[in-house]
Amino acid sequence: MAARMNTLSLLNPSHVSLRPRDSRFSHRPLRFYSSPNPNRRALFCTCSTTNGESFVLTTPLYYVNAPPHMGSAYTTIAADAVARFQRLLGKKVIFITGTDEHGEKIAAAAMAQGSTPLDHCNVISQAYKTLWKDLDISYDKFIRTTDSKHEAIVKEFYSRVLAKGDIYQADYEGLYCVNCEEYKDEKELLENNCCPVHLKPCDSRKEENYFFALSKYQKSLEEALNKNPNFVQPSFRLNEVQSWVKGGLRDFSISRASVDWGIPIPNDRSQTIYVWFDALLGYISALSDEQEQPDLLNAVSSGWPAALHLIGKDILRFHAVYWPAMLMSAGLSLPKMVFGHGFLTKDGMKMGKSLGNTLEPNELVHRFGTDAVRYFFLREVEFGSDGDYSEERFINIVNAHLANTIGNLLNRTLGLLKKNCQSTLVVDSTTAAEGNEFKDNVEKLVDKARMHYENLSLSSACEAVLEIGNVGNFYMDERAPWSLFKQGGTASEAAAKDLVIILETARIIAIALLPVTPSLSWRIYEQLGYSRDQFDAATWGDTKWGGLKGGQVMAQPKPVFARIENQTEDVDKGVAVGKTMKSKGKKMKQAQQVAGA
Repeated sequence: MAARMNTLSLLNPSHVSLRPRDSRFSHRPLRFYSSPNPNRRALFCTCSTTNGESFVLTTPLYYVNAPPHMGSAYTTIAADAVARFQRLLGKKVIFITGTDEHGEKIAAAAMAQGSTPLDHCNVISQAYKTLWKDLDISYDKFIRTTDSKHEAIVKEFYSRVLAKGDIYQADYEGLYCVNCEEYKDEKELLENNCCPVHLKPCDSRKEENYFFALSKYQKSLEEALNKNPNFVQPSFRLNEVQSWVKGGLRDFSISRASVDWGIPIPNDRSQTIYVWFDALLGYISALSDEQEQPDLLNAVSSGWPAALHLIGKDILRFHAVYWPAMLMSAGLSLPKMVFGHGFLTKDGMKMGKSLGNTLEPNELVHRFGTDAVRYFFLREVEFGSDGDYSEERFINIVNAHLANTIGNLLNRTLGLLKKNCQSTLVVDSTTAAEGNEFKDNVEKLVDKARMHYENLSLSSACEAVLEIGNVGNFYMDERAPWSLFKQGGTASEAAAKDLVIILETARIIAIALLPVTPSLSWRIYEQLGYSRDQFDAATWGDTKWGGLKGGQVMAQPKPVFARIENQTEDVDKGVAVGKTMKSKGKKMKQAQQVAGA
């Protein structure tokens, strides 16, 4: 994590000019709007009141022009894994997500559906909440930018920046991408002034707007990035941000005269606040309690600064350049880290409706279950880089790792325990492992998993936990307790201890994998004879060897993760015939029921 910045020193503007002179701007006298309590400003400049053990993390506020897609689901699954891990460490976690609901594109989407903007936002925002429930997302705060408390805090923030002298009025003429909700520099556009992101021509627009003096914070941002190299992660993303800043910062428009669907400018109701200047503040307004009067100071004192912003790389500039400068202007602490992850592709190709290869998260969850979806994307995509989905690899990975390595290890061990020990542990797991280096190997892998979780290396964390399952299976096969039980006497006693060792390994896997597959982890814990309350009270400390006690009765063995039946295709005379390896209808239904339990 980046060290907290000294915002007092960063806010000294004496060494930079207020704004660049640009021929595209025609300045107008500014009509000032007084802050409700301008004397309060100094309170923001000293330090954050966040407790050292709290952990605030955010996803982007997702734009509601369309229903949620796999990209937004991926970000949120990753954020949830981080949140669950931090809770296991005993941190007070505030996990923030939500929806960004203003702007021209939202109004256009609503009109196309024959709906009002607010009704459209209500439907799409609810779709996000429903998907997050289906994906076991344990968010603490869901903020909508149409919430009244959010609007109040946006207006107060705007007034603080205005009082600082960082907002001015000017005419502007430029090329505007409606999909990006952003004016574009001609040098970044493709042929025919096409946006490089959406591949559509930008509109030529001229209007009178209010601008934020981003250029004033050029040197401050350069210094902040140099002093805090962990502020933007992964490190190669930091290089991108530093390149943008060194290339020269330009002031940007923070209002729109032609967009009605938005928060009105406090000092000029003929314009609305630019969607990004509005939405970024959702990370702070979400911290407000529902019962209190919305107030910037109270919101900040409830947890700001955020420990982590998780975002897609396409919105890195807004979070790592615009947002820090805005916070500096308002005298607020910067977030500790902005992590920009990569994009998802399908079968090696960029996804798009025109290509007919979109990946619908609702469909994936319905077909394969929550744990399978969460595990595949966190295990198979190196967090920070681009990643690819193919159904064949999805099924193969999930079956090999969750059904075979972990699920089968638990199931066959419980089966042997039921047959030979009446499902009861003969000794404590600590006693069973005395003098056995297997315990040390498991503990080393647990430490490795923790280190990877802490470094946001989620794929490597999954790999370390899977390796615990691998060593457990190897131990089981090497010891062959089924043969030892047949020998009787001391061999049978040793076999009973071996089963305790394997089940203790399964228990540790359940906790270590909980951030990634919470439902599967609960099913494992339930099989080991624990109650839901005991599972919910678990911490990372429970990955320490010694949890299982002699006399503890295990549940009746049943699969905790059913294999997904693969579908093969035989081609006969040019006609593809779909066949399943087993009775597809019955087996797939069972797989969905077990995986989604």
